[in-house]
Amino acid sequence: TVLSLLCVEEKREGVFMSNITMTLGDDVIKKVKRIALEKNTTLTGLVRDYLTGIAKREDQRVEEAIAELTKIMNSSNIEVGEITWTRDDLHER
Repeated sequence: TVLSLLCVEEKREGVFMSNITMTLGDDVIKKVKRIALEKNTTLTGLVRDYLTGIAKREDQRVEEAIAELTKIMNSSNIEVGEITWTRDDLHER
């Protein structure tokens, strides 16, 4: 099975949308069209839902990582102390 993508961006209803052209083997297309019909959607709908799901899961993963790091930082009792240096001190060679 060969997969090649051509993305063309256009603005629809104020939102940038991309058309993607995919090249797949006939056997894959037939199977996926049958699955789409069973799910009362289209091949395009299946691909859109799949890719949207991937993007949402990645967003959630990043948000969870940020929340965990924030929690760790907020629960830390580490103190830096008084600053006794200047910017120039840091940049001396």
